[in-house]
Amino acid sequence: MPEVKTIGRSGQISLGKEFAGKHVLIDRSSPGVWVIKLGKFVPDNERWLFEKKVKQDLDKAIGWAEKNPPKATDLKDLEEEIEQNNLED
Repeated sequence: MPEVKTIGRSGQISLGKEFAGKHVLIDRSSPGVWVIKLGKFVPDNERWLFEKKVKQDLDKAIGWAEKNPPKATDLKDLEEEIEQNNLED
């Protein structure tokens, strides 16, 4: 529903407390026309995570991790395996 707001002396418009702390995208399509969209935005230093190849690799790794959950390590067995490998070298 359209609402009339007044721009304050500091150039600000209040959208309401329910939007406090939220991020918005403001698109100025022409002079005096703004479209405000609520959303989540990716910081520049994290954009690489959304590149197609990186995303595919991450999805593959997450899929593997889901199929291979962590399990407790038997330290005695690990110690024996390390000792055996050292003897073979």
